[in-house]
Amino acid sequence: MRAFFSAFFRHPSGITGAVLLALVTGLALGAPLLFPVDPWEMVGAPFEPPLSEGLIFGSDTLGRDVAAGIAWGARVSLIIGIASAVSAAGIGVIIGAAAGYFGGLVDDVLMRITELFQTIPGFVLAILLVAILSPGMETVIFSIAVVSWPPLARLTRAEFMSLATRDFVHAARCQGESAQAIIIRHILPNAASPIVVATSLTVATAILIESALSFLGLGDPNDMSWGFMVGSARTVIRQAWWTSVFPGLAILLTVVAVNLVGEALNDALNPRISRARGTQGGQ
Repeated sequence: MRAFFSAFFRHPSGITGAVLLALVTGLALGAPLLFPVDPWEMVGAPFEPPLSEGLIFGSDTLGRDVAAGIAWGARVSLIIGIASAVSAAGIGVIIGAAAGYFGGLVDDVLMRITELFQTIPGFVLAILLVAILSPGMETVIFSIAVVSWPPLARLTRAEFMSLATRDFVHAARCQGESAQAIIIRHILPNAASPIVVATSLTVATAILIESALSFLGLGDPNDMSWGFMVGSARTVIRQAWWTSVFPGLAILLTVVAVNLVGEALNDALNPRISRARGTQGGQ
């Protein structure tokens, strides 16, 4: 664990991403304390500029506090991003593990299903699912997970196919362990590193998809979100630039932070990359 943190914090961009992500997380957790008023409630006149009295980022077209919307929107983006990525990883790991370990007909069937999902544009499928089902946070999470699992399944399959031929797996089979025990106890822990990295990067993609869905009015109508704020303010961007710029910056910084943390995790969890960076640093 000490070696992991040492490798992670040796990555400057990883530190930057971790700090940004910590700030966003703190803002999301502290939203009820920082902005106890409902973000949908009018708190002033419309189009109040930033740094107005009591309005750090100004007000929007209906006099709602933009800063409150950003804080409460952070909760929605992080919840949907993390829940969608974890759900996608669960589906992808199960399918990829079965395909990579058993091979043969099981592999062929599962990979054809995976390829079928990959032939459909992910964002279009997400729009269709949300439009067919009732808009809500659970629907958005489900839709994003459905379009995000195929890359994770293919990655898991590749890792399992490589590890299934190792000596420790053969030894476990000779000892009479079941396929389930071999997959969970022996192969999955050794394949966890790239899966964790891929899942962390999927969080950024999920946040972008959720923002795009909310921008189109397909998000949860009861929850304030960054995408909704940008979408509702796009018609007045010349008159009140702050109503769309600040939520857009929140999306940008959060996605960049997640990607930076993901790259640092990749370096920290990949011993070869960590050793190469350490050698370069020593020179």
